[in-house]
Amino acid sequence: MPAPTPDNDAALLTTLNELYHPLRGRDDLSPLVEQLANARIVMLGEASHGTSEFYVWRAAISRRLIEEHGFKFIAVEGDWPDCYRVNRYVKAYPQSGEHAEAVLHGFDRWPTWMWANWEMVAFAEWLRKHNADSDGQQVGFYGLDVYSLWESLDAIVRHLRHNDPQSMPLAEKVLNCFQPYGRDEQRYARHTALSRHDCANEVTGLLLQLARRHPHFDADPEADFDAEQNAHVMVSAERYYRTMMVGGAGSWNLRDSHMMETLNRLMQHHGPGTRAIVWAHNTHIGDARATDMRLVGMHNIGQLAREEWGAERVRLVGFGSHSGSVVAGGRWGAEMQRMALPPSPEHSWEGALHAALGDNGILLLDEVGERRELVSTRGHRAVGVVYDPRRERGNYVPTELARRYDAFVHLDETRALHPLHIEAAASATPPDTYPWGF
Repeated sequence: MPAPTPDNDAALLTTLNELYHPLRGRDDLSPLVEQLANARIVMLGEASHGTSEFYVWRAAISRRLIEEHGFKFIAVEGDWPDCYRVNRYVKAYPQSGEHAEAVLHGFDRWPTWMWANWEMVAFAEWLRKHNADSDGQQVGFYGLDVYSLWESLDAIVRHLRHNDPQSMPLAEKVLNCFQPYGRDEQRYARHTALSRHDCANEVTGLLLQLARRHPHFDADPEADFDAEQNAHVMVSAERYYRTMMVGGAGSWNLRDSHMMETLNRLMQHHGPGTRAIVWAHNTHIGDARATDMRLVGMHNIGQLAREEWGAERVRLVGFGSHSGSVVAGGRWGAEMQRMALPPSPEHSWEGALHAALGDNGILLLDEVGERRELVSTRGHRAVGVVYDPRRERGNYVPTELARRYDAFVHLDETRALHPLHIEAAASATPPDTYPWGF
């Protein structure tokens, strides 16, 4: 990645000042919402899974797209079974729960804070009220991710026992196949790599059976779709965990391809003309071809959506921040921590935006035209669920900003997310200023 020069820096700062739309309140979202309004798919990113403002501003943008432009569902970087419980809650299906806080406590896979947080409680309560007051089709909430092998199997078994006992023998074949591995994905993957024996035929057979049968359930009109999607997750998850043993780009690409396939099934499920909102990390929604991901053969859902639906019908919105605090773990599976987010270096995109704006702002990148400085390559911060502020250097993805996104939301100083899963959770109370304008 070539180092920026003083002349390039000066030209970039001038351009950023000219294109900057201030972001101080919800009314300031109007230029961005207007740009997004006619898209079929709007993807809203985040530079970390542990930053409060990313969730709050994504919720504010989504609320306007839903209320003013009729977007029909939100699909997130989360597990299908957990997110489907939220979908049932916001649509007030029978026995779906009394409070969003209790429903979101069900997200108990590490990193729990990613969806079990007070920011999401506020949004889920608003969405339930919106659906209750709406005369039209209710707005849904779904998960795109691939990880929930066992949880999806459990959901299918519960569904079949109550609603389709004729299909239970196929589910029992799947249970018997996975039984020796004790619900340990790594153990299953290692065994299949050594023995070449796997459960692919069993999970595929269950999927085909569920795809053929479409009973109707008055208590949950989406129950058959839910069961079939859980079977799709199982097919992809079984492949995903086996592919992880091989290394390389294969498991990443399989995961994002599964996300794209799930999004397409949701679009079809909701009918012609449906418009969707996606919430996921920038590394998933920002076009991979505008980063160094392309050099190792990786793609992502943002790239796939542009290729499949056409760039004019897909809008990708990146998010970033200069400094503040964040929730993350010191290693995979570790206890969550509130960590400092160090100021971004001046040669990064975040550093340049801080130097040019010193405040929150929106860049509409379709206004760039021939300004080459916004398609040059600079580092763009990406904080994962595992994070060490002392090793910031490795967290910057070489990025051509105006090719990676259609718009970018810069938040100069941000604060850590507010998790639900904390010690003495029973006595936990909402954070100050909750519910943040909802």
